Amino acid sequence: MAPFLETVKSFDDVPITDAGVDTLAFLEAADGVVRMLKELTGLMTSIGSKSFSPVISDIQGNIKKVRDRYNAAPLQSATLEQLVTNENSNKVGSATEGLMWLLRSLAFTCKSLLQAQSNLTEELNVSFTKGYDITLGPIHRGASFFSVQGAIMKAAGLMFNTAIGYCPPRKSFYEKLAANPGGEPCSQEKLDKALNDWLTGLDTIISRMDAFYTKGKHGEIYKSAK
Repeated sequence: MAPFLETVKSFDDVPITDAGVDTLAFLEAADGVVRMLKELTGLMTSIGSKSFSPVISDIQGNIKKVRDRYNAAPLQSATLEQLVTNENSNKVGSATEGLMWLLRSLAFTCKSLLQAQSNLTEELNVSFTKGYDITLGPIHRGASFFSVQGAIMKAAGLMFNTAIGYCPPRKSFYEKLAANPGGEPCSQEKLDKALNDWLTGLDTIISRMDAFYTKGKHGEIYKSAK
């Protein structure tokens, strides 16, 4: 076995070319986020774990939408940009919206952990609250009460805020990431480098896709706070 970040694909290793972000490599790295969040919930109380479960299920569902679209048209979906362009040209499927929500959830995870990395004494519930406030928060709070979709957004906001409140102690989470079953845990320096590379790669992809979605009028990954 090995420390956690050595067992999942880093977003820093996802190829990006002029054609776009490699779809299969991106999905493999996104699967690693699901595993990371499951590690996080494993450190929570039973109530906290149940509160975070819908968040994980939502991410998994959106990964599936993108993967299903890739499998349906692999030659036209080699990159995320090509997948969205092809799906919209054919006016079929739900992968464009699924990818948008997946990227929003990944942005939440990314900004929260970047916050934690920049503030070494800050507890995870604080870091994740700050990450939520600049990613999903404006989207959930900006929804109207007077529509079905708006009601769903408000409920999602409540779900995320409840889940964040059950974040485990920072020390426990970082020890979990550093743990090396059957061997010595990796050093803090090695963990920080791997995590920072992983986050930088993810942040680069999200920023690129945000620009692509905005330019193509496919939606928006980030929404300015009102």
